[in-house]
Amino acid sequence: MASRPSGPGVIKIEAADDFIATSDTTVNHATFIGLLPSGASLLDVTQLNIEMYRVFPLDSVNPPSGNVPTRVNSPSDVAFDSRSSAVVGDLTFTATTLATSFSVANTVLNGINKIPNQFTGGEGSATGEEVSFDVTLTTPFILPHDHYFFVPQVELVSGNFLWLSAPKPIVGGTGPFTPDLEAWIRNSNLAPDWLRVGTDITHQGPFNGAFSLSGTFSSATSVPEFPLPAILAGAIALAVVAGLRRFRVMPSLQG
Repeated sequence: MASRPSGPGVIKIEAADDFIATSDTTVNHATFIGLLPSGASLLDVTQLNIEMYRVFPLDSVNPPSGNVPTRVNSPSDVAFDSRSSAVVGDLTFTATTLATSFSVANTVLNGINKIPNQFTGGEGSATGEEVSFDVTLTTPFILPHDHYFFVPQVELVSGNFLWLSAPKPIVGGTGPFTPDLEAWIRNSNLAPDWLRVGTDITHQGPFNGAFSLSGTFSSATSVPEFPLPAILAGAIALAVVAGLRRFRVMPSLQG
């Protein structure tokens, strides 16, 4: 799933997958896995953004436009909060190469369309460099108890970042949580609406994105904070990942 900020000659694309904060939560760390184009250098990453959305109809116009099959269980129209490496004090990140050549069976980049043209079947396979992004949120997200969508965006000097995913349900950590919503995507032309990657665009899903979050629970009482298990919204772009390799993740936060 492409996910990038807007830039010269390109429009913004946001890919999203969900997690549940079972208590008021401070999120100060995130990891996610994706593909860079073959031959790209880690130094080609020029900007990294993290956005948090709540679930529609919160932060949204309701009723919606009718330009997509459904908005039920989609991300909201506008972000609840966001952080960017372009803003001093928001976040820092490192990128680590996991594999110099990694192939995926399908992708979603340009085929993000209003109905009746939402089904494209995807844009085919891709091979690139598999990279893990480790993000320290210098200014943490303060999230009240709720259901959220996590949206990572990566800007490159050239080419597109693809966020990796795998079919639902989650098979790592402690397994699925309820309700585990599928991955959604939109671009600036579709906004404020969203499409389901697997159900609407490729007819191969649904999918979960590859990411984990960590931080601390908070409480209205004086109970000390304790480590928050990684909030796992996905397993390992859409990408029905060909030959998907296992990787270690912390247990998912159950709903």
